This record gives sequence, C-alpha cells and structure tokens, in this order.
Amino acid sequence: MVKSIQPFLFLIASCVLLVNCRKKTWEEFYERPGSMEPPIYQQLEANGNFKQLLACIDKAGYRHTLSAAGYWTLFAPNDEAFDNDAAFKAFLQSRKISSIQDIDSTTAQMIVQYLLVYNAFEKDRLDDYQSTTGWIENSSFKRRTAYYTGFYSDTTISGQVVKAIASNRNGVNSYVPADNNNKYIPFFTDSYFTAKGLSSADYNYFYPGTSFAGFNVANAKVIRENVAAENGVIHIIDHVITPPPSIDQYIKTKPEFSEFNKLFNQFMVQFVLNKEATRRYQVLTGSSDNVMLKEYHFQLAFSPNNENYLKLQDNDGQRDGWTMFAPHNDTLMSYINRVLLENYPSVSALPFQVIADLLNAHMWQTTVWPSKFSSTYNYLGEAAQMNNQSNIIDKKILSNGIFYGTNKVNEPNVFSTVFGKAYLNPHYSIMTRLLNMELRDVITNPNARFTIFMMPDSVLAKQGYSFNVASNEWRYVNPATGAISNNDSNRINLLRILNTGVIETPNNELNNLGIPGTEGIISSYGLEYIKYDGNQIITAGTKDRGLTVTFDPAQIRTAKNGRVVYLNNLLYFTYTPIGKHLEALGTKPNSQFELFWNYLKNAANIYDAASGSIAGTSAGTFYTIFVPDNNAVRQAISDGLLPGTAASPNYTPTSTDEKVMVEKFLQYHILDKKSVIADKKDEGDFNSLLKNSAGDAVPIHISYTGTTMELTDVFGRKARLVANESNQLSNRTVIHLMDNYFKYY
Repeated sequence: MVKSIQPFLFLIASCVLLVNCRKKTWEEFYERPGSMEPPIYQQLEANGNFKQLLACIDKAGYRHTLSAAGYWTLFAPNDEAFDNDAAFKAFLQSRKISSIQDIDSTTAQMIVQYLLVYNAFEKDRLDDYQSTTGWIENSSFKRRTAYYTGFYSDTTISGQVVKAIASNRNGVNSYVPADNNNKYIPFFTDSYFTAKGLSSADYNYFYPGTSFAGFNVANAKVIRENVAAENGVIHIIDHVITPPPSIDQYIKTKPEFSEFNKLFNQFMVQFVLNKEATRRYQVLTGSSDNVMLKEYHFQLAFSPNNENYLKLQDNDGQRDGWTMFAPHNDTLMSYINRVLLENYPSVSALPFQVIADLLNAHMWQTTVWPSKFSSTYNYLGEAAQMNNQSNIIDKKILSNGIFYGTNKVNEPNVFSTVFGKAYLNPHYSIMTRLLNMELRDVITNPNARFTIFMMPDSVLAKQGYSFNVASNEWRYVNPATGAISNNDSNRINLLRILNTGVIETPNNELNNLGIPGTEGIISSYGLEYIKYDGNQIITAGTKDRGLTVTFDPAQIRTAKNGRVVYLNNLLYFTYTPIGKHLEALGTKPNSQFELFWNYLKNAANIYDAASGSIAGTSAGTFYTIFVPDNNAVRQAISDGLLPGTAASPNYTPTSTDEKVMVEKFLQYHILDKKSVIADKKDEGDFNSLLKNSAGDAVPIHISYTGTTMELTDVFGRKARLVANESNQLSNRTVIHLMDNYFKYY
C-alpha cells in the first residue's frame, strides 16, 4: 500500500513544481521591464519640483489616471511657474482662491485637463497633422485637450437665463451628443513657423511678454521637452496655462464689442431644447432643468461656440481654427448709421442677408496670422482691410480660434461697390434679385469699374413687372391690354434690360455723362450698345417705343468701383428684326442707306419682307452691318459687282447669276456673331456671312489709324465709317454707314 501511494505523491509533487515553474515564467514574461520610465505622476513626484502641479492633479482626481497605463501628453508647469506667474495668481484671485492648497476640485480639473492632451507626442511629432491619409508634417499648432465646458448658464436675447450647451458643429445638425466639444491648446514650434512662413513677430503679437524659443505653448516656453514616461510624454513649461474661452465666450465678456455681439444674438442665435442633453444633465445633477442648445445660423461662416473646427476630418482642429474681427461699438454703429441705414429706419428693418453679409465679412474659416492679413480671405472671399498695428485694439488666441478687436469695420464689397447701391436700398429689391442671379460676383469686384443704370421697383411696377415671393414667379401685366403672364420669359427679359444697363468703364469712360453737348456710344455688359446724349440714354428699344429716358446728373452716386445713375425709365431692348430697322433707315428722305436697302428688300433668297429677317442671321445673336453709302453702291455696280448701271440700279434681277451677285454682296457686308463700334476694342479679322467656294467664312479686317476705324476686304480695299450716319442701333446689332464697299471676288 505504501508503494501504491508513493507514485501518487510523486505525481502531485511534480504537478506543483510544474505549476510553480509556469507561474514564474508567466510573471517574468509580463513583468514591467526595468528599463521602462515610470508613469507621468511618479516622474513628477520623483523630480521634486512639481509639488503644486501634483496638488492640482490630486485635487482634480487625476492621480490614478496619470499613474496608470495610458497615452498622454502633459504640459507640466514646475513650481517656479506656479510661484512666479502673475497671470495665474490673478486667475486664482478672480476665483477667490488664495493658494494651490485652497483650490477646489472643479478649478483643479480645469487646470489639469487643459494641460493634458490626448495621445503622446514628442516635439517632432506634435506639430504634424494626423489626417485620414497619414501624417502631414509641420502643419499643426493645436491639440485637443481633456478639458471641455459642458453645461453652463447663458442668457437669451429676451433676458431669460437658461441652462445651455454649446454647438459642436456648424449650422444645421450642430450638436453631436457623443462629442464633448473639447478645447484645444495652442503651441508654436520653429518648424511650423518655417513651413507657414511665419516669424517670432507673429508669436509676440499675441504674447509680448514671452520670447519665442522655438517651442512655446500659449504664453509659456518649453524649458525641457520630450520627457518620456510609461504612459506618455512630458513637456516642462515655465508658465501655468489656464483654459482660454471660445470666441463665443470671450466676446460676451467684452462690453466694448457688445453691439457686434448683439447682431449675432438678435439675428443669428437661437436656443433650442435638446432632449438628449437635458436627459443627461438631469441624470448627472438630479435637476429638473431643461438644457437648451445654443445654435448659430447656418449662413454664418462658423459657429463661434464650436470648438471642433470644420470636422471634415476628425482631427482638422489640429491645424486650423476660426478668426473673428470684431469692430468697436462706436466704429460699428457709426458705419451702420452712415451706410446700412441710409435707406432703412433701423437695424431691425434690415434684410437678414445684409446682417449675414456684415457678420461674415468679419469671419474667417481659417487662422489669420498677424503677418497674413492681406493674403488670407474671409467667408466672402475678401482679405482683411486692416493694418495689424493701427487698426487692432484687442488680440487673443482663444480655444477655437483668434479674436481681433478693431477700430475699423471690414466693409464687404457687396456694400461698398456699385452693387451696394441697389442691395442696401429697399426700393431696388427686384434689381437686387436680378443682380444676384448673374452679375453679383462681377460688379462687386473692387478692382474693376462700372457704371450702372438703376432699375427701381416703382419704374418696374409702372411698366408691369413684379416678383411674387410666395410663388417665386416673375409677373408681367401688359400696361396697354392688362394681359398677365407668369412665365420665365419675364425674368429673361428683365435680365436683358439689366445687362444693357451695366457698363464696364475701366477708364471712367462715362464720367462725362450729363454734360450738355456730350454724346457717344458704348457697349454694355450684355454686349448690346447704348447711346448717350447729354442727360439722355438711348437704346434700340427706347427709340422704337418713342421713349425719352433721362437722368438727373446731380443724383449720380459714387461707389468704390464706379458710379450709379438713376433713370426715369427702363433701358428696353427691341423686338424689331434687323431688316425692319434697315427699312426705316433706307426709306428716309435723301437716305444714304437707300440703294443698299433696295437691293436687300428685293433679294428674296435672303430677305423675308414680311418678317424682316435676313437669311444667315438668328434672334439672340450679335451682328454688325456695314452699309456702303449710295455712291459706294453705284461704284460697286460700275465695277460689275451688282446688276444694273450706276444711273439705273437693277434691284430685281431675273438671272440666277445676278441674283447670286446681290446675295454675295449683301452677305459680305454683314459681320457674323459680332457687334463692333469704333472704340478700338476689336481689331483683326472677323468673319462675314459670306462663304467662299470651300465653305469658309470670308473675313473683314478691322484696324485703326489713330482713332479712325479702317475696314479692309480680302482684296486689300479699304473703307471708313461715315461718323454722323453710323452707330445705328438694332436688335443686338449695330448698323454703320461707310464710304466704300467690300469686294467679294
């Protein structure tokens, strides 16, 4: 029996020995290597120069977090930083805290969490952007911290105090419950500054009391970098950094910018009950209060309380942020009264879009560094009209961007250019609507110059035009018959009238408008020509209607990029075909257009007498007709290019060859798809309606001798315009009289 027990005892002893050996192997394998640095908390403790920071960490409840496994970057102020930082002492005093020993847990959490960045970054990696496609070197100057505002008290425009939470996205759907809207801490490295073309001056603009050392965190210098720890990296700094406010939080504390902030609160902010945030708040606090989401309008460049930047990528807040320029109260109100309220009784009466444009002119979806004012563009695509020395009265790098307080309004081009004369006047609402469709971007360019003929609502209404906002329809009531139409052709017609009244004047070509005896012709933005004579403006349409359209020279107004002229009627276009205008010219007594007209009206193959249309032309296309005077036509007959004799032209030839002669002659005197006048803007070869045997258009060459236009045919024969008979206006066509003819073969 003893023998039978011995093997059993030996088996048990072997098992125990095996288990002990396995346990030892397991522990040795997973034992913390002796060469590994201690965790962040233990390193600070062992150093002996972080007693005050450790006191904050303990009060904040972060001792275990920073002693355990993890992946953190800590910007650690040493004891000298706590002792010598006057700004931090003022921070404590503002909270009625006399020393670190008296600090409360909430304040301690604020300090510690803001110094604590998610993930561990040595200096060389800290300023690299973590994009979805990989690291982008030297392109970041911020990191997300563990600190966020959370629930707070705010006041609505009506004065009601509410429990609120900030937007963490822009515009629509501006709150994501899982996102705490964490604040960012800024840092500045030499490699980032080099990559962005910045210098120490950009840093000292915001932090004049701290020298740039190549690695700064807010107003602190990093005095020792890249201290490795088991659970992250420590960068030791010489100042205590406390969480800055967001742009939304900061501007509320600055009474000198309250009028600007009031515009946001009055027009752009709403407090919306958020059920999920309410439920979370009530569970956390036991309170029955509702939580309101403070939401900014989607038409703004950004929500000033959004800490997350655009969130197009999860980490895009690392490399960019918002910028706001806020005008001082006196500056802003002076501008509003002088410019925006010229035609409105109060700010409340201003259109919403005007307020949006004013605010967006002061908002950038990017960081505007002090040295980059002139090359960084706001939400409207315009640079800051500011001098970074004389116009900035307050400057702060905040948690979600940069704030500049200014003594100047950053006036948007939509207000300061000729566009603003319609946009900021309620009597030009239809014209503004039309300009927004096609010409807004053109005439708000401050580097171009325009003369604009205005179209007031009252004149449009008198002529039967209106716009129905509810149905989004353009309406026309015929003043003569009362017939009503609501189709899109009304909008198209108005746009053509509008384009006729927009004139590019880069050399102030129309600055002599209204001077008695001054007359001329000029092309509009719509490529149609208008004529002016003293204080009268003439188009083909006004002439057809027998209208005298005038303006008062004393009422011409100047804008940044040109002038506006207030007319007593519309610059109508004509519906009359080109042929009918030639008929009117050719049938006048002693007309120099007579012979050309007589050949045209009888050329049945190319002219329709009933409709007045010319073969090869079409409605909506531009043309120029060069009409040889009577003597030139007679010379063409004598030269064998037209049937008949000089004394007796044959307008009704019967032979095919003679009919073809007439057709070719007429076609060669019509410039295809191009209207020209003698303004030296068009030189070179331009196609006529005539085709050669190969089917190619036969050109006419335009050149100038001084200011005189010369026309040359393919045989080198020249002609000149008869000035007092040229510049006749037709349907997208100009008719000129000339002293010679074009030879077609």
